[in-house]
Amino acid sequence: MYEPYGLFIAGEWRPSVSGDTAPVFSPVTEQPLGRVPMATRADTEEAIASAARGFAEWRSKQAFERAEALHAIADEMIRRRPEAAHMISAETGKPIAQSEREWNLSIDQFRWFAEEARRIYGRLIESRVPNGRFEVSHPPVGVAAAFTAWNFPAALIARKVAPALAAGCSIIVRPSSQTPGVAMVMIDCLRAGKLPQGVANLVVGATASTYQPIMDSAVVRKVSLTGSTRVGQQMIRDAAQTMKKVAMELGGNAPLIVYDDADLEAALNATVPTKFANAGQVCVTPDRFFVHESIHDAFVRGFVERTQALKLGDGLDPATQMGPLINAGRVAEIEAIVDDAVSHGAHVECGGKRAPAFAQGHFYAPTVLTEVSDGMRVFDQENFGPIAAITRFTSDDEVLARANASDMGLSAYAFTTSAKRARRTVAELHAGMVGINSFALAASEAPFGGTKYSGMGREGGSEGIADYLDTKLAQIVL
Repeated sequence: MYEPYGLFIAGEWRPSVSGDTAPVFSPVTEQPLGRVPMATRADTEEAIASAARGFAEWRSKQAFERAEALHAIADEMIRRRPEAAHMISAETGKPIAQSEREWNLSIDQFRWFAEEARRIYGRLIESRVPNGRFEVSHPPVGVAAAFTAWNFPAALIARKVAPALAAGCSIIVRPSSQTPGVAMVMIDCLRAGKLPQGVANLVVGATASTYQPIMDSAVVRKVSLTGSTRVGQQMIRDAAQTMKKVAMELGGNAPLIVYDDADLEAALNATVPTKFANAGQVCVTPDRFFVHESIHDAFVRGFVERTQALKLGDGLDPATQMGPLINAGRVAEIEAIVDDAVSHGAHVECGGKRAPAFAQGHFYAPTVLTEVSDGMRVFDQENFGPIAAITRFTSDDEVLARANASDMGLSAYAFTTSAKRARRTVAELHAGMVGINSFALAASEAPFGGTKYSGMGREGGSEGIADYLDTKLAQIVL
């Protein structure tokens, strides 16, 4: 399934110079889907050189030309939507409906930033020098690099590639080696934009042969990461050597507050499918459930009932509502988190083990834990899996303090029918994004990102293009 593709360097698909390949495994069958080339350091260095040549030409294109290119790419992505959604589900195991939605969100990124390319505004400032005038402009930062995770293999790339191209940057994409095919399909769609050779490049491979040459290179001026906080911290240290601009969306540990005045049915109907989307492998998914003591038991009953009704299976089956975890390591990690919670007094309401109906594949049953307390691993760390950890609270002051007791600050949520309570919650929660009676935070027109250990910079919205632009001041006296 990877035969038409490979590494994409200087406008063409090619093998690794070493000829080395590596298998990509299905999380459903645990069997190889195919093999992909593994880039060497020489391949990555050629991609950097190619991107530098491409940037020299692409940066000179008018904004309207860049916008038309991005629209053409979006048109091609629409044409290849079935192929792309199939690839997402095959590599990640997520339900096909979720894969189709992810590809549509990716198309939206190219549409949005096609229009943002036309709106890179400068300004004029009156000067104190006679006959002088300050001009502020925003040229592209240069060659950019995108490092993306496997959980949203299309959307995470689109959030980086679309604004980079709109700004006039060239880019090198280094996707997760667990989901390279999705990146390959997207990069192939860029051909429809008739980009100059070298503007877009793709390398797949080990850290030493892909990440390290990019971080070592002074040619690469901007790096963007979606990944773990640990990797983000290392990237900041590495970027300092060449003073690269850095933007990153890292881990989350989102609180969900269900106040006593919440519409219980609405909260349950929205929360269960959100929590178990992509088997809980979503940075912005709610992890820590704070439910007011007066409705706690009713919430748990409704949540468990809906959770037990979820259909697990192969994501390519349209009836599937939750697929597998990405690999055996994730299953082992989720088992350890649940075991730790139970050993410290948590109660398993449902799930809490590998899904018994599956002899193969990385399936773990959707799990609901109650009697969870602050300090447990399941509350203190991002679990990144199908675990809903539920606790009680009694007062607004208490729950806001507990919700904020985390190093992470990506997303946070609350359900309430009180406008006053909603406003206080938005104001006091320490997170880059807050949803009130909604989990719909990811949209091309809205800035996406976190605070504290959850990262820096924003993707999407009018803010999304800023990290790919410099600010230049000119004093002109005529």
